[in-house]
Amino acid sequence: MNIPPAAILGRYRQALSNISIIMRLIYLSLLTALLFSCNRSKAKVDKDLVLKIQPFIGTDLNEINEVADSIRKYYPKVIIASPVKLPDFAFYAPRGRYRADSLLKFLSGLAKPNETLIGFTTRDISTTNGAIADWGVMGLGKCPGNSCVVSTFRLNMTKGKNQFFKVAIHELGHTMGLPHCPNPECFMRDAEGGNPLDEEKGFCPKCKKYLHNQNWKVL
Repeated sequence: MNIPPAAILGRYRQALSNISIIMRLIYLSLLTALLFSCNRSKAKVDKDLVLKIQPFIGTDLNEINEVADSIRKYYPKVIIASPVKLPDFAFYAPRGRYRADSLLKFLSGLAKPNETLIGFTTRDISTTNGAIADWGVMGLGKCPGNSCVVSTFRLNMTKGKNQFFKVAIHELGHTMGLPHCPNPECFMRDAEGGNPLDEEKGFCPKCKKYLHNQNWKVL
């Protein structure tokens, strides 16, 4: 039986279309499995986790002790390490400040298996933000991860202690796996380059529920 060339071409195109649909379904299945795996890893609970504050030389130890006491109201297992020097490799000479992502690597190297480290510094810190190669920040944290860092450089120091604590608890929230929150009064809101800390009142119900499952005292 002779099949017209147009019919052969039509069947060929249909076959390609079917293959394309199958490949898309396979891709979506793999993507779903990957996302599910990521969500499960974020929800992992370490009941022996210790939050260790790592001051960098130059920070006010009295302020650190007060922030530590505030953090303990949410997570009691907080210890304070002796101050250390900021690592030279993290210094970004063109802007005269320290790369926060490099500081996270440094802090991760100091952390024991059951520890999450939060570094405190008075120096300005920065990271890459999209197309902006060097974006100044108040803090940065791995999400999830075992390290975060906070700088007082951009804080309103007339309200320093309260703002210091809010940035610290925000970055610790990231290490627990919490992303930025759309609630403008939540500790986990995105600063978006500004300083909205005075508008924050606490963790929102959704973030509280997540942290409660991570053994935080938030409910």
